[in-house]
Amino acid sequence: MNLGKKLFELRKSKHLSQEQVAEKLHVTRQTVSNWELGETTPDLNQAKELAKFYSISLDDLVGLDTKNILTEKVSNVEKLAGIILTILKVIGVLFIIYIVFIIIAVICFSKVKTETSISGTITCELNNQPYEITLKDNQEFICQNCDTQLQAELKNFIDWNNLNQSLDSIAEYFNQNGGSCQ
Repeated sequence: MNLGKKLFELRKSKHLSQEQVAEKLHVTRQTVSNWELGETTPDLNQAKELAKFYSISLDDLVGLDTKNILTEKVSNVEKLAGIILTILKVIGVLFIIYIVFIIIAVICFSKVKTETSISGTITCELNNQPYEITLKDNQEFICQNCDTQLQAELKNFIDWNNLNQSLDSIAEYFNQNGGSCQ
């Protein structure tokens, strides 16, 4: 709807004459008539006074459809929010996959480390006394029931670069001293 027709309908809905509107707005009746016929348009100040006089917004007076504009803006905000939520979901899934990967890696590497850390154990007997000797590749020597002197003697047979050969040398030591190993 054009501005002139809008002004005409507003004046008629209030049951006013062109003279009454002109008097309230401090313009001539001819000016009001020209506005309603679409021959001229009110300037910005006159438009503001008309909107105030008819108790409507300036947007409604000039026919600006703010509802559609607001609906479109809200729709755009909803689309943007949807995109942001999708991005956050993807980030969340990637984060969960990352955490699962880290957990799997920790489990795998801890198993590999424990499997390779023990190199060998031998059980020997000397003078009816059992000894369990364990060699680990981190240069750890464990001997159950060994006194300090026996530990020192056995350590002389250890080659940390060849632990299997070291266990064979320890078994040979026990055999030479009247013991046995399994």
